[in-house]
Amino acid sequence: MKGTARAEEIVGLREVAEVLGVHYMTVYRYVRTGRLAAVYDGYAWRVKVGDLDTVRVGRGTDQPRGGARPASATHLLDRLVAGDEAGAWRVVEDALASGAQPSEVHLDLLAPAMSEVGRLWKRGELDVAGEHLASATARRLIARLGPRFARSGRKRGTVIVGAVAGERHEIPVAIVADQLRGAGFRVVELGADTPADTFVDAAERERPFCVLISVTTAGHEDAVADTVTRLRERSDAVVLVGGASIKDEPAALAAGSDHWTGHDAREVVELVERLRGQRLN
Repeated sequence: MKGTARAEEIVGLREVAEVLGVHYMTVYRYVRTGRLAAVYDGYAWRVKVGDLDTVRVGRGTDQPRGGARPASATHLLDRLVAGDEAGAWRVVEDALASGAQPSEVHLDLLAPAMSEVGRLWKRGELDVAGEHLASATARRLIARLGPRFARSGRKRGTVIVGAVAGERHEIPVAIVADQLRGAGFRVVELGADTPADTFVDAAERERPFCVLISVTTAGHEDAVADTVTRLRERSDAVVLVGGASIKDEPAALAAGSDHWTGHDAREVVELVERLRGQRLN
């Protein structure tokens, strides 16, 4: 009984932050994105102590308890694997209604869900058809979210984004492209499996200050090297090679990138903003 009573106890977000060992704003973001159930009582957000068992955020990390996924991301994963666009979109709408920004939906819901799809496929727990169905459903969600990243007014500069020839993962490209649009950049999105010639032609036509080459899986080293070499011959744009297969700065530099793009799209945008600022100075 004592444990049950404790589980029903209601606490504020600051108390939650102390229990989880994170900053108050981290807890607030979890509430906004649906990772942590909470009720607004007219004055502040309140959380049941028992609901903290669904989340574990270690100090300096962003991982759920025991490696489990957040409830909302798990629900989204289930709907993606089922090919249930309507159900998946309801998860997205719930997150947006809770105050999440479209960029947070991309990075805190869609990206983790699709990473888990990849892990399930590698472990043999999801067949190729299931992986393709989940990916197709995710692409439709990204398309529906796309207009929310549009910004009016003068653009901050042009960026080209595409996956290298042979790389068929287009979702990372779409997410980065939308994140950059949301930051005010004009984005030329080339999609997946982009030949070196296409990168070069786009660079000569659009005159970007930055070209982003996405590489999600290993095995495309020759295509990356060819694309980087040809871009440097024909354009003065900063060339960035990034993605899940580029694990750290040494790997980025070895691939010919001018800089390491970081771990996710947030860091990509921060880097592009910094590079743009340096070019203007």
